[in-house]
Amino acid sequence: MSRRIAILLTVLAIAFVAANLVFFTVDETQVAVVTQLGEPIRAITTSGLQWKLPEPIQSVQFFNKRILVYNSDKTEFLTADKKNIVVESYVAWRIADPILYLKSLQEQSRAEARLADVLNSELGTALGRQELTALVNTNSAAMKLPDVLVGVAKGADTQVQKYGMQVVDVRVKSLNFPEANKQAVFNRMKAEREQQARKYRSEGAEEAAKIRAEADRQREVLLAEAYAKAEKLKGEGDAEAIRIYAEAYGQDPEFYQFLRTLESYSKFIDDKTTIVLPPDSPLLKYFTSQGIAPATAKKP
Repeated sequence: MSRRIAILLTVLAIAFVAANLVFFTVDETQVAVVTQLGEPIRAITTSGLQWKLPEPIQSVQFFNKRILVYNSDKTEFLTADKKNIVVESYVAWRIADPILYLKSLQEQSRAEARLADVLNSELGTALGRQELTALVNTNSAAMKLPDVLVGVAKGADTQVQKYGMQVVDVRVKSLNFPEANKQAVFNRMKAEREQQARKYRSEGAEEAAKIRAEADRQREVLLAEAYAKAEKLKGEGDAEAIRIYAEAYGQDPEFYQFLRTLESYSKFIDDKTTIVLPPDSPLLKYFTSQGIAPATAKKP
């Protein structure tokens, strides 16, 4: 009985080892390449249980089939208007042809090194055709960087297809000036802003002068119209006064003369006034008994 168990265990062990040599599983995130004597013969892109001939006849290598991201180092480029810029970018890529990828590159580090060369070449060519204002601008209509990156992605994808790779997208993480040029750029930007500010101040002063001149003109017109209206009203008032005086004088000339004389007294005589006049002065007419009408004069 023990012999049969030993034989059974031996058979199970041999079957288990044989199964491990023949069968293997492919994860959903992986792609497998079966090689025969070191030469790739088929790619397996579906997940699950797969088989192959036992080693050393056939072996299997696994690769990541998800989209991978490669972050490039900061690289200095020259724009069309001779401006030095430092660009830090990243590229999203994936393995499109596992067999071709294994034959040409074999591992991810070599793939990323080749991808870095292609990316720098495409970026340098594309950025060299654009001026700085097309890459950095607050006006979205003048901003061409997104279109430039689309062209870079297409160009890089064309170059890496021969390695079994596919470039999905290219993006810029940062775009800056070299440290040695930053201060000069900032000074130029400051000078440009100051020039623009002087222009705005000059235009504002010119507009203010126009407004003040127009306001002064309107003021003069209003004052002239008001003065003319005042003079007209004053003339009408004087005419009305003369008419009233004339009517009063026509009704009782003696009383009218008496009132006018009293009014003249109030104009130039007060408690601080001293007047020296001859006795026969017309102004003293109503200060004497002779100046009072006979009907109203008191008898001595």
